[in-house]
Amino acid sequence: MRVVVAEDLFLLRDGLVRMLEAYDFEVVAAVESGPELSKALAELEPDVAVVDVRLPPSFSDEGLQCALAARRARPLPVLVLSQHVEQLYARELLADGSGGIGYLLKDRVFDADQFIDAVRRVAAGGTAMDPQVISQLLDRRAQDRPLGRLTPRELEVMELMAEGRSNTAIAAQLFVTERAVAKHTSNIFGKLGLPPSDDNNRRVLAVLAYLDRG
Repeated sequence: MRVVVAEDLFLLRDGLVRMLEAYDFEVVAAVESGPELSKALAELEPDVAVVDVRLPPSFSDEGLQCALAARRARPLPVLVLSQHVEQLYARELLADGSGGIGYLLKDRVFDADQFIDAVRRVAAGGTAMDPQVISQLLDRRAQDRPLGRLTPRELEVMELMAEGRSNTAIAAQLFVTERAVAKHTSNIFGKLGLPPSDDNNRRVLAVLAYLDRG
């Protein structure tokens, strides 16, 4: 699997490259600025990009904007890394509802299994949202409609769903059966006004119900 890495801090960038290569990813470019990232994504067309939100020269949200521009050109899976929870960035990243996205705090990178799992999930078209990001967003919108209609257990299921976990993984985490999880997810989709569909991105749309409204 071909990966482009964008991170301005040399030690972290080098660490990401070494970790990815240790798990049999092919790092086709490791860049440190927005212009370099845009060029690498356009010319190399990687399978997935791991991108720091803040890159030179602006050190604002240049990394995120370069990734979003590349996604508009083709369906590029992107895992964004950030030092802190930025709710606006999470909403912007998820805005097209097409999947293949992730948002992790940089602290998670030091857990190799968690980081590599997130890269693989994103590359496969799924989502990988940092638990802390989801927790803060749920806290902020807990009283908002339609989210306010969810039960406490449904909120727990939705939080894990937003992290990109499967029904099997959610069942294991909450010590319930997969049938119970399926029932909860069905209730969540119904309360959020998402009709039955074979499209797996309905899980992404459920996250958008509270990330991209109000």
